Amino acid sequence: MVPKNAAKRRRLPPTERREEILKKAINLFSEHGFESSTREIARQLGITQPLLYRYFPSKDDLVRAAYRSVYLDRWDVEWDRLLCERDQPLDWRLKTFYRSYTETIFTRDWMRIYLFSGLKGADINRWYIGLLEERILQRIIKEYRYLAGLDGEAKPQAEELELAWALHSGIFYLGVREHIFSLPPPQDRHRIIANVVDVFHQGIQAYFAKLSDREPAKLAAQVS
Repeated sequence: MVPKNAAKRRRLPPTERREEILKKAINLFSEHGFESSTREIARQLGITQPLLYRYFPSKDDLVRAAYRSVYLDRWDVEWDRLLCERDQPLDWRLKTFYRSYTETIFTRDWMRIYLFSGLKGADINRWYIGLLEERILQRIIKEYRYLAGLDGEAKPQAEELELAWALHSGIFYLGVREHIFSLPPPQDRHRIIANVVDVFHQGIQAYFAKLSDREPAKLAAQVS
């Protein structure tokens, strides 16, 4: 059955039509998850199923396109450069990175799609976690290893990586609180991020100082 509003729909060039469908699908996924069939998705988007298939031959294609749009297309390559900028203090780099990163991910569609896909066990989470670990979390650990006089290019140990996850998860929860639990966001998110980074910065210096047989105070003086 053709949706009632299908005949009234304005004709768009194929590229614009595809983007319109994708944008509506992202909103649908963020509100209801990924359980709907393509027939139901088409109905909720106000289009016919054949039209949906014209642009996205399968549901997996639509989900992958949503992933690229919400996650990959919003990834800023400057983040990689920033974290490796060793002529700048590392705590400053982390604060600057997380201010920018949270501006990108603290949106309703990003947060809700991420959690819906996690509950479903979808590939979308595994893709993104792999990207996050490789490009951000491993780099954070490598930078602290370098500051401690250890091998800054060695692959981080699982225990070390968990420290980076603790930092990241604490900041990520600020977005969960706002967009999943509908609780008021912090009045000054940047200040909260700075405080979290400061606590992490001091603690991880002590951790790596033990590994390098150097006093935490000496390492702190080198960083500052």
